[in-house]
Amino acid sequence: MKKKSVINDTPVCQIRMQAISDTMSILSGKWKFHIIGTLIEGNKLGFMDLLREIDGIGTKMLSKELQDLEMNQLVNRKVMDTKPITVEYSITEYGATLAPVINEIAKWGIEYRKSIFEADGEQ
Repeated sequence: MKKKSVINDTPVCQIRMQAISDTMSILSGKWKFHIIGTLIEGNKLGFMDLLREIDGIGTKMLSKELQDLEMNQLVNRKVMDTKPITVEYSITEYGATLAPVINEIAKWGIEYRKSIFEADGEQ
């Protein structure tokens, strides 16, 4: 006889798990947090500025991730009336609400790295 799951049995838990799933699908991937964090710190940046700031990302991937973030209303894209045409990216008001999350993830990562290096040093 299969044991019934107790964890996802409540409506509140189901809503919470759906919210986590939604969030992960919007922010998944290697680069989205880098892009959001860079735009939160840099305010308004051009495509090439972002490319320089985000170490290791390629032009196609940056373009794709910016499109995803724009579609999900976390990033604004503004085409400037210049020659040659330049595009400026900025974080939306709602995208900026991710700042505390990014700060906590960074804090967690720093502490985790410290704990791993301390554990390695004890061996």
